[in-house]
Amino acid sequence: MKDATEATRVANRAALAQVPLADRQSFEDARRGLIEALGDKLITRGDGRLVWTLKGYEFLEREDAPDSVHPGLWRHARVNMANGLYRVTDRVYQIRGFDVSNMTIIEGDSGLIVIDPLISTEVAEAAMELYLKHRPHKPVVAVIYSHSHIDHFGGVRGVVSGEDVAAGKVTIWAPAGFMAAAVGENVIAGNAMLRRALFQFGAMLPRGERGQVDTGLGKSVSLGTTTLIPPTNLIKKPVETHRIDGIEIIFELTPDAEAPAELIMYYPDFWVLNMTEITTQNFHNLLPMRGALVRDSLAWSKYIGGALHRYGGSSEVLIAQHNWPVWSGARVRGFLRKQRDAYKFVHDQTVRLMNYGYVGAEIAEMIKLPASLNQEWSAHSFYGNLKHNVRAIYQRYLGHYDGNPTNLDALPPVEAAKKSVEYMGGAEAVLKKAREDFSRGEYRWVAQVASQLVFADPANRDARELAADALEQLGYQVESATARNAYLQGAFELRNGVPNLPGGSGAAPDIVRSLPLDMYFDFMAVRLNGDKAAGKTIVLNWRFIDTKEDYVLNLENSALTFVADMQADNADATLTLTRATLDEISLQKTTYSAALQSGQIAVAGSIEKIVELLEMIDTFPIRFPVVEPRPAAISSTAR
Repeated sequence: MKDATEATRVANRAALAQVPLADRQSFEDARRGLIEALGDKLITRGDGRLVWTLKGYEFLEREDAPDSVHPGLWRHARVNMANGLYRVTDRVYQIRGFDVSNMTIIEGDSGLIVIDPLISTEVAEAAMELYLKHRPHKPVVAVIYSHSHIDHFGGVRGVVSGEDVAAGKVTIWAPAGFMAAAVGENVIAGNAMLRRALFQFGAMLPRGERGQVDTGLGKSVSLGTTTLIPPTNLIKKPVETHRIDGIEIIFELTPDAEAPAELIMYYPDFWVLNMTEITTQNFHNLLPMRGALVRDSLAWSKYIGGALHRYGGSSEVLIAQHNWPVWSGARVRGFLRKQRDAYKFVHDQTVRLMNYGYVGAEIAEMIKLPASLNQEWSAHSFYGNLKHNVRAIYQRYLGHYDGNPTNLDALPPVEAAKKSVEYMGGAEAVLKKAREDFSRGEYRWVAQVASQLVFADPANRDARELAADALEQLGYQVESATARNAYLQGAFELRNGVPNLPGGSGAAPDIVRSLPLDMYFDFMAVRLNGDKAAGKTIVLNWRFIDTKEDYVLNLENSALTFVADMQADNADATLTLTRATLDEISLQKTTYSAALQSGQIAVAGSIEKIVELLEMIDTFPIRFPVVEPRPAAISSTAR
């Protein structure tokens, strides 16, 4: 990584005047109630592989921001270093800094209620070990998943066993729609999301002043064993009150804002409001860089406003499943008002300008937070990104097309880049002008034009280096941790190529086993190579003898469709197998070919038709390029 340029130093010094550095309240809130810190402990897997550590972040002990980090992000990254076991209030504790998310523990009458057991079993076990070191040993009697993102359920088997849940010793609570959202969000487009997540979280970047400093919601993501135990109890009504092990909990559903299935909680016995991830110490994402369905910022604002109305008057502390708490009733209410109004302001102003005919890229340049919100640290874009969120709102209402017919069928990236470079006088002429603009600090334009050179000719080393230099400086200047990570990951890949990524299935075994067969066949269908399927017609019956489920898979018109609870009389073949065999194939422990040969899949009819279909199913590469052209030919199979 290179040093900050003079233009970047000037930009970050200017940013000092725009951030309320004199406000030290966050540091006090983050440290309050500390019992014992994680410190420099290493959390590892059974094979010794590192899962989690805060080592490497020592550079954040320095108070003044270096030239290579936005001063607001630097401060936020320092506050996010608070870690360990914390007492929130009597019988309510949190473990922070053991993952990107928090674990909350409520002491019930006979046992413990665990809320959000982090991403990995290893960090969840370490968190419980630290808690039990200081508190009475009680069994976990309930787990609550606040929502359907993996950082809020993946470590569950580090807290409880599936056997205890099956035996009724432990209940697991979640919002309605949890399982479909939890196993489905990252399946259909999961391969692309996993690749893009490297840019969002910066997990492969070195920690340091010129590298990864934070993710906004926490320091980083743990890299251990992810699991899932299906919930035993679902919250289905908009508001439900339950008593769990003597503790009254008011659940309120907040779907389709931060997650498709999510809830917040109020604990009236303790005057504690848990906003889960509907409010954090950041302006959140309306469309994560990794990809997702666009979130509803208007509904998001209304959920926060409803919580303020219903619980604000009786809450003495507000906690969340990321970052640190807000203390005292007056400050809780002020925090909720600012969070509510941040999402509402950006929504309303985007839609207002949209109705004047401005497009997303223009509106993103026009909207700035009002001074009253800009002086509130939690409204800053440490995780989400204001410009990106504006574009997300535009996309939610009007889609990607900006209304200009010129862009209705524009040339794709490589062809457009080649014509642009040709029109600009060739690569050398473009490089000469771009270097002059770089020296003037015009990094946004240099990144765009140098990227054109790379897409026109990815072997042009000078273009790659210039594009990387521009992205690096943009990363140093941006306040958003995720945008910084994306810029720096892009610079890394331009200089070094696509990184080596581990092979195998990216999905956790528990998630694969929980995948409904409807979703499995939907995912199979999106992997169908339409060109290979042209003119082909195949009908296959599937019989799952352990789950007693039947399906008909139909290929025609280069589209793969299915019908559940049915068998076709005219099927080319019938496959009889167990769901366990299908899961082994999904987890890449075996293949269809091997299962057919071993008899794990019995076939009546034409095995040739089965093989023919499998040869049309693509296997997605996890190492596809992002900041340079993709390969022209796409051909791979599931065999």
